[in-house]
Amino acid sequence: MRIWTWLLVVVVSWPLWLVALDDELEAMATKVREFYGQRAEQRVRSWRQLVSEGQDWSEQEKLERVNAFFNQLQFLDDIDVWGQEDYWATPVEFLGANAGDCDDFSIGKYFTLRELGIDDSKMRLVYVNALEYKQFHMVVAYYATPSSEPVILDNINPTILPAGRRGDLQPIYSFNGEHLWLMKEKGRGQLAGKASRLKLWNDLRERWRLNELRKPIANFEY
Repeated sequence: MRIWTWLLVVVVSWPLWLVALDDELEAMATKVREFYGQRAEQRVRSWRQLVSEGQDWSEQEKLERVNAFFNQLQFLDDIDVWGQEDYWATPVEFLGANAGDCDDFSIGKYFTLRELGIDDSKMRLVYVNALEYKQFHMVVAYYATPSSEPVILDNINPTILPAGRRGDLQPIYSFNGEHLWLMKEKGRGQLAGKASRLKLWNDLRERWRLNELRKPIANFEY
């Protein structure tokens, strides 16, 4: 599907503890345990183990493992988890809460794949219209080469499929660290402005950079 084929670059600043020594990772784990609880700490430790062990995996295996890892978490609307209509959680907040919506699934997968060494030129965070559910939705698109058809990492359908087999998704726009782009027919992307228009994205990046955490409004440790 040509509508999926266009190029973006995403700029992300990584918290220091993601590349830190073991003692700093232990400090992060302690912070998560004190903030969210012991089960959240174990989820975060499993996440960090995945990143550590997955550096030498093939890109296909990285996609499959990361997609499956995050799809274990619960899908709930932001209003039920965070008490507001739309909140983009950092991967640590998502794992801490054990619940989130499609944005949180996609952001967690995307940031983790970046850590696993997949170049950002191969990936997009894409807002789509989920036609079957008649609602907006976010997915991760992965392009093996700039000209190849992307495959889609999604929490609605856990099977990683080529975009051409996801007729239930209609791309709307994507974004990077500098620009916001609209999806156009025949694969053309129209520049629509700077990413500062995406306040949620900028807020997320700042909380991610500062290692800030927020507690959910309820306990989702089922």
